[in-house]
Formats: sequence, structure tokens, C-alpha cells
Amino acid sequence: MKKALKALFTREKFLRVTLPIVLVIILAVIGYLSFDKPTKNLSADEAKTKAEQFINDFLMQSGNKATIQEVTTEYGLFKLKIDIVTQVVESYLSKDGKLFFPQALNVDELAATKNGDNTEAPAGEVQAGTVSVKTAKPTVELFVMSYCPYGTQIEKGILPVIKALGNKIDFELKFCSYIMHGDKEIAENLTQYCIQKEQGDKLNTYLECFLTASDSTGCLDKAGVNKTKLNSCVAKTDAQYKVNENSKNKVGYQGSFPGFDVYKADNDKYNVGGSPTLVINGQDVQSGRDSASLLKTICSAFTTAPKECEIELSSASPAPGFGTGTDTSGAAADCQ
Repeated sequence: MKKALKALFTREKFLRVTLPIVLVIILAVIGYLSFDKPTKNLSADEAKTKAEQFINDFLMQSGNKATIQEVTTEYGLFKLKIDIVTQVVESYLSKDGKLFFPQALNVDELAATKNGDNTEAPAGEVQAGTVSVKTAKPTVELFVMSYCPYGTQIEKGILPVIKALGNKIDFELKFCSYIMHGDKEIAENLTQYCIQKEQGDKLNTYLECFLTASDSTGCLDKAGVNKTKLNSCVAKTDAQYKVNENSKNKVGYQGSFPGFDVYKADNDKYNVGGSPTLVINGQDVQSGRDSASLLKTICSAFTTAPKECEIELSSASPAPGFGTGTDTSGAAADCQ
């Protein structure tokens, strides 16, 4: 929902697509909520009940149910934190309960875009992004699902960047808080998590192999991973987070998808909505998935960029999925 709303609210599409949709939603809300004809402002509990009912009646897909986690006040409106199954989003409700706003538009950001302070990639394409928060040693967090074809795509693009920048950045591979690709993804997520945690010097070699061959067993051998140590870590992590147990018993599902709680706190913190999600210095950043774009994006997060940022890397975007091909479409799809 969040990424869909972002797409609707791009400057290019606002007048043609978004404005009519927003007007329809507002009119629908007025019609829906006017039956009660409230004569005074709602309480927070009343706002929660009314908004939750409207969202589930009109905005959620069949079989999914949204819940409102928190109601606060901001800009004279009720600010709602809504769990829509796959992620948590923020929306607004007028104090009298008559108007529902799916997303707020930041006037300053839109004005900056219009004045040329930001650049947009052509429709369907994403180029190098820019990180506004600068640090001497950027923190780079990449959230994926191990069998999501678009997660593997950006991983193939970022590995040469990690190799080039080395210890100039703090990189961590993380996983989305739900599983979309079956039990094999649970097993692979746990495998990669444990390699990174306890045998981190083996991770890049393992991933280079796995992202090409999709052969976990063979790639463990190629990377020289200690399997006894790995299996012990996987068992402990699985027991700690009850990943397989909860999947089997359908506990903690997000819609129809099993949960994967190893990085749930970070998913919630950054409002991760799909694979891949790139977070640099705490900022959710859009970037092309080729190595050159990713290097430029990450290097924009340095207070002073090191000489490694001048290295020339491939500008060919890796193909989604496993293998060594390239993708010429420039599309930036994800699993969500």
C-alpha cells in the first residue's frame, strides 16, 4: 500500500491519476461516514473504530484485515498508524471523522522537486539515488527475501560495491519480516543469517556462488563454510524466533505469508514494505540495481567520499533471479 501510494503521488502522475482518486476516496468517505452525522469531534477510540471499519470495508483486499495500532494528533487531524498485514503505514482522519487521507503530501519536498532540487528517473526506471544523511562511515542495510528475484537482482549489483568499499562502510544483509517463497526461503534466510553472524568473511563468496547457481549445498563447500557451526547457529536461531514452528502452526502470519521475525524490529523501524529495500544511514533510498548506480548512491552518504568511490563499476543491471544475465528494461520491481 505504501509503495503504491508513493507511485500515485509522484509529481508526474499527480494531476492525471492521483487527484481524481483522492477526490473519489474523499467523496466515498463523506458518504460512508455521514450517516452518523456527528455533531462534535470524535474521541481517539471512536476515530479508531470508525477508520478501521472504513478501511476494511473499502480499501483492503478480501481475506485481509487492517488494524489500527495507534491514534495520535498531528496538524489538527487524527494520525493513524495502520497495520495493513504486509507493513505498517500512516494515514490521517479529520477530527469529526468525515475525511480520510491515505497519505500526507510534503509541500516542501514537492516544491523542491519542482524547482529542480531533486531529479526523477524516466518512468519505470530508477537511477542512482542521493542520501541526505552524511556520515564518515555509512551504514548500509539491504532487506531482501532470499528467493525474491528482485532481491537477488540487487544483491548481484551490490556485491562488487561491497568489495570495492570494504571496511569504509558498515554493510549488513537483512531479511524482510515475512516469507513469500515457501520453506526453502525460510531455510536459506536462516543459512545466510548465520553465515553473516558467525562466519562473516565467507558471506560474499557464498553469495556470489548462490546468486549464480542457486545451489546452497555446493556454495557452502565453495565458500569453505563450517557446516557444523552453521547448523548449530541455524538451530538456535530457529528456536529463538520460532520461525519453522510458527510457520507450521500459522502463528504470526502476515496475510497469507509466514512471518520471519529475525529482523522484525528493523522492518518495523524502517517500515520495510518489500524486497528489496535499501536503507543507508537510516534513510530508505531508491537506487538503480547496477553496480555503478549503487556505488554512486552509497558514496553520496559519505561526509567525505573516499577514493574508492571513483572506481568504475558495471552500469549493466543484473537480471532478476539467479544467473549471470543482464536486464535492459530498467524496471525496479519488488516482492511485496
